[in-house]
Amino acid sequence: MRKFTDPILAWYDANARDLPWRAPGATPWGVLVSEIMLQQTPVVRVLPVWHTWLERWPTPAALAAEPSGEAVRAWGRLGYPRRALRLHAAAQAIVDRHGGVVPDSHEALLDLPGIGSYTAAAVASFAFGQRHAVLDTNVRRVLARMVDGVEYPPKSQTRAEVTTAESLLPLDPPTAARWSVAVMELGALVCTARSPRCVDCPVLDRCEWQARGRPAYDGPPRRGQSYAGTDRQCRGRLLAVLRDAHGPVGKPALDVVWSDAIQRERALDGLISDGLVDPLDDGRYALPG
Repeated sequence: MRKFTDPILAWYDANARDLPWRAPGATPWGVLVSEIMLQQTPVVRVLPVWHTWLERWPTPAALAAEPSGEAVRAWGRLGYPRRALRLHAAAQAIVDRHGGVVPDSHEALLDLPGIGSYTAAAVASFAFGQRHAVLDTNVRRVLARMVDGVEYPPKSQTRAEVTTAESLLPLDPPTAARWSVAVMELGALVCTARSPRCVDCPVLDRCEWQARGRPAYDGPPRRGQSYAGTDRQCRGRLLAVLRDAHGPVGKPALDVVWSDAIQRERALDGLISDGLVDPLDDGRYALPG
């Protein structure tokens, strides 16, 4: 498969973004933090939070020593704040099980709380230069077009996609790790979801989707995620009150940020159930302690 790997690796060498978690001095902890933050969140929003986070908590031990609520507070408006709790739990496990050092074993990474198959493979590859198939949304889209000749991959990852990704991995582990991030970058910058810049693609002449005339997607409807008026937006408003407060807040401070009482109570109950909000005995609410 060098017809794909060589030109994409050369393209990456010339076009890769200068991102701090890719820098030679990036720590495995910095890579792990970036991978959690980048899930469903664009780089431009992650960058300032990542820098602030690593300045405050440069090691897993530094984060593990703080209450989980501080992780939620520092998460800010990145969205999906349960990721902050998972990262805090992972930091505690790294301290308890691995002496505060991010493990370099794929199996040990996968055993950390909140770390799934993608994140374990990504950290093992990008932090430790190992050979693993790393399949995020961008990579799956590139492989669907380049190899399978379809515009978009299936909604859920399939075994066939993993097999394809593994077949393309260079045998040399450091090269395989660089290949994984190169394909990811190609999907982020060129082979994008809505407006792919095919003219800039280094494998344009070898792309199966291009060879078939770029057939339009004919699978199940692809619905974009709405936000305005949703429980997610309501949860975000409630959490913002608690993040900005210097201590516990009374219920009226939460009530004023969302007019629909039924939706507001449902969202608050969900935050409590998810461990993102602590209801106190005196009727006030706080971030988890």
